[in-house]
Amino acid sequence: MNTQVIVLNGGSSSGKSGIVRCLQEVLPEPWLAVGVDMLVEAMPASVQASETGIEFGADGGVSVGPEFRTLEAAWMEGVAAVVRAGARVIVDEVFLGGAASQQRWQKALDGLDVLWVGVRCESAVAAGREVARGNRIRGMAASQAEIVHQGVVYDLEVDTTHTESLECARTIAARVRRPFPAERPMPGGPRRIVGGAG
Repeated sequence: MNTQVIVLNGGSSSGKSGIVRCLQEVLPEPWLAVGVDMLVEAMPASVQASETGIEFGADGGVSVGPEFRTLEAAWMEGVAAVVRAGARVIVDEVFLGGAASQQRWQKALDGLDVLWVGVRCESAVAAGREVARGNRIRGMAASQAEIVHQGVVYDLEVDTTHTESLECARTIAARVRRPFPAERPMPGGPRRIVGGAG
């Protein structure tokens, strides 16, 4: 079976977004990119700052409630439906619940061919990127660096601490199962050999 979904899991500022962009460049087929940030941004403000939705603590901690989980489950099923309709999808995720988060995705993606990739980065390096980005709560990178990987089973892991996004993307692309290229007809269409022995 050909790989239909690539799930990248890693903490905030671990380098997933850069890898996603590079994967879209190095993979020969078109791949759509979706991420949990897209889900959060699509939610109304009341859910983005609510005990029942998602809350971001001043220390970088993140907590989610039942409203968030309901919308997340629907979003996961939507991503799976896009794949079942024929698209290839790269998912940029943060498994705040570790193994439990992976299990929710496994349920949604049941029957599809998924490549599970762990994206690691030393917390000090991720924290430096967090400061440079300027659009993340300080402490988020350090708090998520290890917890997102707890109990998660991967097909492949990459580490962006000292490795560039493009090299990580090439490592991942090498593990993607893809269809054999279809035989191309010769220019001018099929040819017949006419005549006697030469």
